[in-house]
Amino acid sequence: MILGKKVRLFPTKEQEQKLWQSVGTARFIYNWTLARQEENYTLKGTRKNGGKFISDGDLRKELTILKKTEELKWLSGVSNNVAKQAVKDGCEAYKKFFKGLADRPRFKNRRKSKPSFYNDTSKLKVKERLVLIEKVGWIDVKKHSIPMNVKYTNPRINFDGKYWFIAVGIEKENPIVKLTNESIGIDVGVKDLAICSNGMTFKNINKTKVVKQIEKRLRRLQRRVSRKYLKNKEGSKFVKTSNIIKIEKQIKLLHRTLANIRSNHSHQATNKIVKTKPSRVVMETLNIKGMMKNRHLSKAIAKQCLYEFKRQMQYKCEFYGIEFVEVDRWYPSSKICSECGHTKPKLSLSERTYICEECGCVIDRDYNASINLSRYELVV
Repeated sequence: MILGKKVRLFPTKEQEQKLWQSVGTARFIYNWTLARQEENYTLKGTRKNGGKFISDGDLRKELTILKKTEELKWLSGVSNNVAKQAVKDGCEAYKKFFKGLADRPRFKNRRKSKPSFYNDTSKLKVKERLVLIEKVGWIDVKKHSIPMNVKYTNPRINFDGKYWFIAVGIEKENPIVKLTNESIGIDVGVKDLAICSNGMTFKNINKTKVVKQIEKRLRRLQRRVSRKYLKNKEGSKFVKTSNIIKIEKQIKLLHRTLANIRSNHSHQATNKIVKTKPSRVVMETLNIKGMMKNRHLSKAIAKQCLYEFKRQMQYKCEFYGIEFVEVDRWYPSSKICSECGHTKPKLSLSERTYICEECGCVIDRDYNASINLSRYELVV
């Protein structure tokens, strides 16, 4: 199985400038690819000019000619593989859109998009304390942080707002783990991140004092920068002063801190579940897009990162040989009584305690749902 390895880079000022140049090239070529595809297709997939979908090979040939022009001569300053992969990424995004697997791809904004680019696997070389990035040079890393003499897949260099990282896929053998016969059902929600049928409960990290303090600090800085923008407004334009830039940098770092706290909490929860060595893990199919339409709960759902929790649970189960089951979206796990099997016709979201009219069972709503999920059987 291929697992990702993310390692921090320690570039010099000259190397960091080259990294930013590669990031800008990748973003520019990706946007250029989307623009070329939109010339031939409308939003519904019908043809505007009678042209077919442009393959990434044809776009690369066009790109080679464009590099020779004076306007785009600067593209030659970075590795060719950065631009080639950006074209491929743009084409893949459009293919997924027309197949109905994803939304329409958006153009990458310089301020909002994640700074990242691709490095060719054949040009990636690793030493004890160094890693070679094409046309950037040898960059310092921590000793033995990246395994040597192994096959790397899809190396990506990215900037998280504070540090530079390189992420590579490395082939790892699945460990042989002796599993128990236990089937664990996991019910995720807003009140708690996850409630398991074996009694384990993982709290909502967003309700902790540390996260609340960071969010309070974030709100204050956002209001502060908003006032400064209004104060420095000239006509219809907003003047970006050095103080505004400083505050916006602080805001980015706070967003980074919150994202890391939430991701770490999900990893700790999924690791703890997997270490119980169950033979099967059962979760509901999450309709995140539909849940986000609820204007009262959308913010809380977004903070919980429920899809990321499911993704981590899925690949960790696959790595340890645990069966991962996704229950049908319409399976009434919350409405079924875990004691007698009676199904309630209606159960409002405000009812946090499940009370069965048939057997008189009184149980926590989420724990009841997790027990029902653990007993779910697949119909072949």
